[in-house]
Amino acid sequence: MDNRTYAFPYHYGEEAEQYTFYRIPKILFVSPVFGNLSCEAKLLYGLLLDRMQLSMKNRWLDAEGKVYIYFSQEQISGLMGCGVKKVRCLLKELDDRKGIGLITRVRQGLGNPDRIY
Repeated sequence: MDNRTYAFPYHYGEEAEQYTFYRIPKILFVSPVFGNLSCEAKLLYGLLLDRMQLSMKNRWLDAEGKVYIYFSQEQISGLMGCGVKKVRCLLKELDDRKGIGLITRVRQGLGNPDRIY
């Protein structure tokens, strides 16, 4: 990372509407059930939910009609600006085996990314 400073412009009127946003369910922040979930895991969950739009577009549904996503740990790492080891920890926080149960990961094998529900 370089040491340059950047001057970001102010926004006037409706200019702020030009951005797209990630949506994170409010319940993750207000319900005591999710009190021990890290903010980074909550952010990752929002990214996973956003990725579901792509899955719907691609009709990635299993035999029961459940939507799943493919999102490799390397892709998540690049998007979140952290290491793959950190991504693994965040996914564990969210999963149904070692974490809170917001996601289920199904191994695909042969170096393929997990199928995430």
